[in-house]
Amino acid sequence: MRARRTVAAAALVPALAAAGCAAAGADGDSVARKDRLVIGVNADQPGLGLRGADGSYSGFDIDIAREIAKRLGVAAGRVRFAKVTSAVRETVLRDRDVDLVVASYSITPERRTKVAFAGPYYVAHQDVLVRASESGRVKGVRDLAGRRLCEVPGSVSFPRVTQERGVRALSVKADGYAQCLQDLVAGKLDAVSTDDLILGGLSRQNDQAGGPKLKVVNAPISDEPYGVGLRRGDVDGCEAVNKAITMMYQDGTAQRLLRNWFSSSGLTVTPTVPQFEGCD
Repeated sequence: MRARRTVAAAALVPALAAAGCAAAGADGDSVARKDRLVIGVNADQPGLGLRGADGSYSGFDIDIAREIAKRLGVAAGRVRFAKVTSAVRETVLRDRDVDLVVASYSITPERRTKVAFAGPYYVAHQDVLVRASESGRVKGVRDLAGRRLCEVPGSVSFPRVTQERGVRALSVKADGYAQCLQDLVAGKLDAVSTDDLILGGLSRQNDQAGGPKLKVVNAPISDEPYGVGLRRGDVDGCEAVNKAITMMYQDGTAQRLLRNWFSSSGLTVTPTVPQFEGCD
């Protein structure tokens, strides 16, 4: 296996400009060659990936997925979204149930042994969301010791607090972050800790529903590079997706989407192109 190449996305433009040539010789199974795409997305993350009552999807990740598909030459009518959860993202790629996963999918060394990643298309940061009445007592992850913390199976967020940081928080399991929000508002747990974009979306949804005031404590503990998941070995597809992401930042599309979805949440988003992980 080639050594990982880590380069700034801006520096990739000349190399990626040739991605079309690379794609021309790609295996027919590569996403770079497909004229239809099934894209795995979240269905329960307001602001990122949310499925409405009419079955339509909306959010930052959804718009990013649509833009990638368009820039791969796939018509909008030939793109289908499929609901995925944190626990099954690797499985659906391996089993070919989806072609891509765009679902707040943080790139980690362990996950890279199972799937390939393009991007990241954004770098989020893990933080903590609490009821505003508790914000004076919870100012960071260390203050979660002995408190009830939401755990979503398959997500790295809970283990990052309890294992990497050694904080003895109490697990309250949920099948997704929408349930985490419901349980936080209902007082069934004390905090939710995950990516700040997810927390911002949850807080925004709660405000719109007239729920009790919530607060992001603004104490980030990690970088969360959101990648586009692909099947392992699809180097041509990875490079084609990287080219699409690069162009989205160069023409201002990515910045516009970030403003559309998160400016009202009070989060300060990063408008510059992320540093790519490289296609192994």
